[in-house]
Amino acid sequence: MAKELGTKESPWLLKTPPLSSDFTMHKDSKDGKDILVCTVGKTVLHYDYRCIDDLHNMLKQHSEWMELGSADEQKPAKEGTVEAWGRSEKNPNGGWYGLKKGFRGRFGMYVPPLMEKLGLAEVTHDAKGNKMRVKL
Repeated sequence: MAKELGTKESPWLLKTPPLSSDFTMHKDSKDGKDILVCTVGKTVLHYDYRCIDDLHNMLKQHSEWMELGSADEQKPAKEGTVEAWGRSEKNPNGGWYGLKKGFRGRFGMYVPPLMEKLGLAEVTHDAKGNKMRVKL
C-alpha cells in the first residue's frame, strides 16, 4: 500500500514523532533532482530524496537508538542526533539534505516518520526526546 502513496495526488499522511501534528510528504522532482516535498500547514519544506536510503544505511551502521534532535535551520543541532547527521559535511550528501534556504532544518522531525511509515525504522513517540533506529 505504501508503494502506491507518495505522489502529489496521494501523499503519505504522517504525524510528527510526538504525534502532536499532522503533515504530508510526497516525491517530486525539481531541477532534474528527486526530492521529498513536506507540507506542514502552509509551510513547504524540500529534502533531497536520497536522504531515505542514506539515513537507512547510516542507521544500519549505527545499530542503536539515535536521538532525533530536530531543530530549525537557524539553530545549532545537538551533536550525535539525526538532525546533526542530516546537516553534516560527513554525511553522503556532503551537507544539508534540506534544500530550501531558511527551511533546511527539522530533518529530525519530518524524515523519521516517513522512514517508519515505509517500514525502514522504528521511532519513539514521547512528548520530547524521541529516538529512532533501523527496523530490526
